[in-house]
Amino acid sequence: MDSVPQLFTDRLILRGWKPEDRGPFARMNRDPLVMEHFPSQLTEEQSDQLADRIAAHLTQHGFGLWAAELGDQPGFIGYVGLAIPRFEAAFTPCVEIGWRLASTHWGRGLATEGAQAVVRHAFQELRLPALVSFTVPGNVRSRRVMEKLGMTYNPSDDFDHPQLPEGHPMRRHVLYRLTSPNAPNTAL
Repeated sequence: MDSVPQLFTDRLILRGWKPEDRGPFARMNRDPLVMEHFPSQLTEEQSDQLADRIAAHLTQHGFGLWAAELGDQPGFIGYVGLAIPRFEAAFTPCVEIGWRLASTHWGRGLATEGAQAVVRHAFQELRLPALVSFTVPGNVRSRRVMEKLGMTYNPSDDFDHPQLPEGHPMRRHVLYRLTSPNAPNTAL
């Protein structure tokens, strides 16, 4: 993917997706630890369909959920990046920042490190005015990353995810926001 920029951190390379990423992506999407806060684990076919949507988003928008690899140890370990949500809610249209790493790479600050590079790219290069991130209330690890990014949480922004049915235990979501320091001040 030549049209997709690469982002670099001290330990990570965020890049376009390669065909060889599909196997580790499918394994990650079957891992009960990784998928604990999602409605279900993904089959290999579902994982491939998601990879196709991610690659199409990257090509269409020039940004998206970049494949992540360690700079000193090439190979897919997850993704970090930006996405335009495919549903309508009070806060859409918007751009979401998100991440999903293989559980063997948790607890080392990699999601935060990658997300910080994505925030810089979003605000400095893409000139986006704001980002959002959302998850189920119990996803403490992701909420901690959101807080480390400087994102703010207001309980009045909590919402029911429209792609999950009434009564689903994961329907309720928390929303975090981050405004670019370069965004125009609309306060009077």
